[in-house]
Amino acid sequence: MKIALLGYGKMGKVIERIALERGHEIVLKKDEHNTFDGLEKADVAIDFSAPSVAVENISTAINHGIPVISGTTGWLENYHQIERLCNEKNAAFLYGSNFSLGVNLFFELNDYLAKMMAKFKDYKVSMEEIHHIHKLDKPSGTAISLANAVINRTDKNNWAIENPKEDDVFIDVKRIDDVPGTHSVFYNSDVDFIEIKHVAHNREGFALGAVIASEWIIGKKGIFSMKDVLDLHK
Repeated sequence: MKIALLGYGKMGKVIERIALERGHEIVLKKDEHNTFDGLEKADVAIDFSAPSVAVENISTAINHGIPVISGTTGWLENYHQIERLCNEKNAAFLYGSNFSLGVNLFFELNDYLAKMMAKFKDYKVSMEEIHHIHKLDKPSGTAISLANAVINRTDKNNWAIENPKEDDVFIDVKRIDDVPGTHSVFYNSDVDFIEIKHVAHNREGFALGAVIASEWIIGKKGIFSMKDVLDLHK
């Protein structure tokens, strides 16, 4: 499989190593210093770039008829634009706020717990996410996915990272050196405290998941998620 890396930062370099170990070829390493030359050779594009260039990267690949895996967060206000383009071009697109197998299992656990806790009003839900100081978006895409699952299952209406209202899910955002990603969901009452947590040890799990998703999407058309890749649909 020939892969175009749209974004060649720390994640891009880990993805490159894992892809090469799995027998794939890198035909483009796109960053701010080069162009899309070589994109047309790719079987799939993997976008781990920056919010400011993600839409251009994804759109360019889709317009070339190349399926796209995107793990860039912070651009989702334009998600429907990409969705429409993908459908118009009969292309394939998969966005994941987190490609780690463990995190995607954690998503399922969080959804199930929120469903159970919805009727127990004495418990107040909140969250915490911790990442390295170079992460550009706050909160993380993973935290937003977790919060939205809680919102969909409970009487909460939104999430907030400061000055939360009664119907908000508060996300405590922390930036600390060299933390790949830690996400916690809390349910607190006067009598006890429930916590679920996922701790990433490194970027390997994210990168491996993105490569596995790239292998999976070849030959497919439509809009997908890691639920499809991991067959987690209920």
